[in-house]
Amino acid sequence: MPTAKIAITLEEDFLKEIDRWVSEGRYPNRSKAIQETLKGKITDWRRKRLVEEVSKLNPKEEQALAEEALFSGNEIWDEEY
Repeated sequence: MPTAKIAITLEEDFLKEIDRWVSEGRYPNRSKAIQETLKGKITDWRRKRLVEEVSKLNPKEEQALAEEALFSGNEIWDEEY
C-alpha cells in the first residue's frame, strides 16, 4: 500500500513510550509503531461500528427477508449459486 509522510505533534509521554517500544525491538522504528497503533485503533473502531449497526437489525425481519429470497424461485440466485 502506498504511504505518505506527515508531520504530527505528540505529547512527550507518548513519544517516550513509542521510543521504548522501538528500543525493546517491538517495532523497527517510530513510524511503524505509530502506523500499527493507528491500524489497531481503526480496526477496533470499524468493528465497534459494525456491532452497533448489527444491533439495530430486527432478527425476525431479517429471517423473513432471508426466507423470502430463498423460497422466491429467484432464477438469478439459482444461476449464481
